Amino acid sequence: MLITHAQKFYTKNGSISFFSTTSMENIKADNSQVMCVLNVPVGEIQFSVLIKSFHFQKSLMEEHFNENYMESDKFPKSTFKGGIADFSKYDLSKNGSYTVAVSGNLTIHGVTKKVVTNGTLQVNTGKITVQAKFPVRLADYNITIPKLVKDNIAENVDITVNCTLDQKM
Repeated sequence: MLITHAQKFYTKNGSISFFSTTSMENIKADNSQVMCVLNVPVGEIQFSVLIKSFHFQKSLMEEHFNENYMESDKFPKSTFKGGIADFSKYDLSKNGSYTVAVSGNLTIHGVTKKVVTNGTLQVNTGKITVQAKFPVRLADYNITIPKLVKDNIAENVDITVNCTLDQKM
């Protein structure tokens, strides 16, 4: 399957995880129901994540995450809308791996902030895998950690994105 520059590629089952590490505890959550769309002609990229679709090893962590920290009934999803810099210089008609600069607006917990990070586009037999890892400072998104568990949750969490876009729009 050949990738041409007149297509949008997407997935409904991409993956985003976050990781918090402190001297007291490591916390990891995974979400495999991520919607991602890459508009190939212009390099626009969008993600949409339902907060309640993050899963933890411990169910009590998941409950606290949704009710106390993320307030997922009030703020049910997180989004990213942005673009890949100099997108036209990448030849997606050939298999290969490309390091890309991505910038856009990340909305978490009802707060939108500009994010700039590097990522990777991996093209393999007509599929595009989008990968990135970047830190998020919880206070920037008005996510407060109660003093009682302040030492258990990092102020900055690492976000990891891994989405294989294999469907065309």
